[in-house]
Amino acid sequence: MADHLVLLAPSSNRVYAGAADKLVAAELAILLGGSAPVEALQLAGVGYLALDLSELDQPTTAALGRLSAAYALFRRGQGQLLPVPLEVPDRFDDDLVTIPKYPGKTNEQFTRLLVNVTLASLRRAPSGPVTVLDPMCGRGTTLSTALVLGHDAAGVESDLKAVEAYAAFLRTYLRRKRLKHSADMSPVRREGMSLGRRLDVTVTPAGGGRPQSLTVFSGDTRQSAALHGRRRFDAVVVDAPYGIVHRSQATEGRRDRSAAGLLWESVGVWAGQLKGGGALGISWNTLGLTRERLVDLVGQAGLEPLDSEPYRRFGHRVDSSIHRDVLVAVKPSAP
Repeated sequence: MADHLVLLAPSSNRVYAGAADKLVAAELAILLGGSAPVEALQLAGVGYLALDLSELDQPTTAALGRLSAAYALFRRGQGQLLPVPLEVPDRFDDDLVTIPKYPGKTNEQFTRLLVNVTLASLRRAPSGPVTVLDPMCGRGTTLSTALVLGHDAAGVESDLKAVEAYAAFLRTYLRRKRLKHSADMSPVRREGMSLGRRLDVTVTPAGGGRPQSLTVFSGDTRQSAALHGRRRFDAVVVDAPYGIVHRSQATEGRRDRSAAGLLWESVGVWAGQLKGGGALGISWNTLGLTRERLVDLVGQAGLEPLDSEPYRRFGHRVDSSIHRDVLVAVKPSAP
């Protein structure tokens, strides 16, 4: 019998809540590096993750603390569930992620899961602060999640209004929280041409310590490498569009407006922005692009897809037209 139980936090999204136990079980298995079996179970109608732990060492407590849907941890003993403190690593309150509400926003728990499994797959020891790029960042859910977890963040977004809305939210939020910060929008020009706008944010958590940075460019994700220049990232985390969004591009006289087409044109760009040993994590709609085709695509981009258990356990239904899955791939380290 498993000696520890993780009580899962409730989800405001009913459909996601129905799949959360299996998804978070796969997430925790990756965070633990396969060191302990993880099983989803129900006790009195309540969802838990059950696992056997010989001891709660630092890597294990760190994994449990950052888990996307961990609400409480218990140890089984003498017919009772004894509470065990969770050491949560968050440097900012979770309302940095949960306050913004807008159509099409991805479930915050799933966003954290996607960030977690991508970062847990790194094959490099970061030489400084972990850097996370979201080259389709929308209004910043992934970027804010990275900040909460203590990382530096960067993004690209084709919709200037979304970047401006994110900037306005951050200015208001950081001011109301009375956090030491700067948040500036500036034009981006290259060779006399206007390329859009740039958001630069620096913020120090309430508890002090290292200031964290965030940079977002307005522009086409296919130009992400040109916008960020020589900067390279530990992780690229992308919640890809599930339908027909983003700018179209002429292809042999036709315009490919599909999300799948955009991924085909962009994955190679994102792979080039990774450091050696860095990881790419993508969530996408498998009804528009099969897992097999995406595995082939990231392989062509020079990345190694992680396509074995438990990485193959993230597929789940979002609605009748969206079946979402997660693929993680790693960039080989330089010889």
